[in-house]
Amino acid sequence: MINEAATAFMLIASSMVLLMTPGLALFYGGMTRSKSVLNMMMMSFGAMAVVGIVYVLWGYSMSFGNLQDGGSDIAGIFANPFHLFGLSQLAGEDGARLIDPFGVGVFIPEYIYAGFQLTFAVITVALISGAIADRVKFGTWITFAVIWVTIVYFPIAHMVWGGGLLSGAEGGLSAKLFGVTDGVASVLPIDFAGGTVVHINAGAAGLALALVVGKRLGFGKVAMRPHNLPLVMIGAGLLWFGWFGFNAGSELAADGLASAVWLNTTVATCAAAIGWLVVEKIRDGHATSLGAASGVVAGLVAITPACGALSPVGSIILGVVAGGLSALAVGLKYKLGYDDSLDVVGVHLVAGLWGTVGAGLLATSTGLFYGGGWQQTVLQVLVAAISLVLSFVLTYAIALGLKATLGWRITEDEESEGIDQAVHAESGYEIGGFAASGGRTTSRPAVQASKVEGANA
Repeated sequence: MINEAATAFMLIASSMVLLMTPGLALFYGGMTRSKSVLNMMMMSFGAMAVVGIVYVLWGYSMSFGNLQDGGSDIAGIFANPFHLFGLSQLAGEDGARLIDPFGVGVFIPEYIYAGFQLTFAVITVALISGAIADRVKFGTWITFAVIWVTIVYFPIAHMVWGGGLLSGAEGGLSAKLFGVTDGVASVLPIDFAGGTVVHINAGAAGLALALVVGKRLGFGKVAMRPHNLPLVMIGAGLLWFGWFGFNAGSELAADGLASAVWLNTTVATCAAAIGWLVVEKIRDGHATSLGAASGVVAGLVAITPACGALSPVGSIILGVVAGGLSALAVGLKYKLGYDDSLDVVGVHLVAGLWGTVGAGLLATSTGLFYGGGWQQTVLQVLVAAISLVLSFVLTYAIALGLKATLGWRITEDEESEGIDQAVHAESGYEIGGFAASGGRTTSRPAVQASKVEGANA
């Protein structure tokens, strides 16, 4: 029988996670130069458009198609993409068949479970775009989004969450290493809401893309400062709000654990913002708004895998370390020479790795610091490393294939002029009373405008 409270909870949580992608568009858009803001935001909205369609057609089936009706699993890597193609099988006699993903007697419509997972796929692809801001063809990016989510995201989601090789299933890695108890692995991998599936995955992919696509014109020589810091902070606030749907929603019910997850997410994020600002103050002499916003995101990333396993104090420790580590890591691109434009590697990969490994140290029941032994930490390291390598290698291969066919880069003249004008024939801001928008002006003639201004004076 349907659990209406859990269903209502999941409808709200899914909507909150969907809001995260427009929030990310604002966050990333403000971090770019003014001549690139629209393209940066379009990369997020474009990912939302195509991944949403792909997820319904074959994404959910590849990720979770083996949960019901005897769906097959292919070597523990992905489920049959055709088993639930188009999701027509989820309709059921009363409009939606029910699913109990955790086997605890809480049944929700499978439609909303699929919708919730859809929003995770969307935000993961959108996160990658920050690594290649200002310089790539929009059509190539959209093509990449479809290929990447199919070849990389869906299999990793299945392996970690869908009963595959990196899950706690009887045939998974953990079961092979540490044995089985009552049909599941004796040591269960911890990834409550997407440290491996979302953040390590996106961070590794961002690094691979940055290496294949190459540096922006003037990287390391010309200042490329964020053009709109209030936009960045608004985006960070929307991400923080949506993240409660991301983390607490992953419990799939409004219960005690979801409440603990909410609190852990909050305090870890607060601590990470402090950690980042302290590093900035010591290193640079200033605590910046960009640092505060970036610290918030680093904390959210780090607590994501661990939020259901830690205490509030453990979450504070995890968060403050995440903020400090990420503040230090964002400078690596200048030392190592790769152009990760908006610090996808420094924030999402680094904080995602720390959050996943930190869960093995700080989990209250199985963590090393709580006397749980070394097994959980070793398992967390292995799952994180495997996810990182898989994502990087597969993304690098996809990126090389697209470079040889469609090509990644806009021309140097177009990049110098600004990708908004070159690719979209628009600009983000009106200058001198006119805005470029497909060859149309959006302001009144000068005389008419002056009359209006006089009337309103």
